Amino acid sequence: MNYIGDKQYWDEKFLSRGDKILSAEGSLVENIKYLKNGSVLDVACGDGRNSIFLLEKGFEVTGIDFSAKALERLKNFAVRKSLKVSINQVDLTKQDALKDLGVFDNIVINHYRLSLDNIKKLENHIAEGGILFVCGFGHMHKVDSKIKQEDLIKPEDFESLHSSFELIKYIENEDDRGFFVTYIFKKKV
Repeated sequence: MNYIGDKQYWDEKFLSRGDKILSAEGSLVENIKYLKNGSVLDVACGDGRNSIFLLEKGFEVTGIDFSAKALERLKNFAVRKSLKVSINQVDLTKQDALKDLGVFDNIVINHYRLSLDNIKKLENHIAEGGILFVCGFGHMHKVDSKIKQEDLIKPEDFESLHSSFELIKYIENEDDRGFFVTYIFKKKV
């Protein structure tokens, strides 16, 4: 079974999900104070649990995902709540996945490990003083049939960002789902 990067898995998962949106990522809720007011690019947004939360907090949100089913659900959740969200279907496995997306005050990446090449390009898409928030299965998570070694977020993933970003907060936590990390970077002015 494929999990993190498998489009068919996610299309089927989103089709089978109920009619309620999941709760926003706990680490995002707890650390929202670090985000800069303004716009957010929600990378691998799924059906929008974080996008909806951020919209309700007054952010302008653009959600990108490779699953058309997920984006359709996000759009429907936003309409039901009278919120306006921008969506783009983007295959994040492509080298130029972030091309033409523009510049945002914040980028949120939750439960997805972006390629090193695309991580390097993030600096082109975050405004000065903007925030990069990354949360997901961390380097000490026990791999299995769903979460593979290549899905784990590692400290060295962000080495290309050191010249243009400052790490302002790092969190590790473990629960019944596994080992999680949160990185919050601020783009240098």
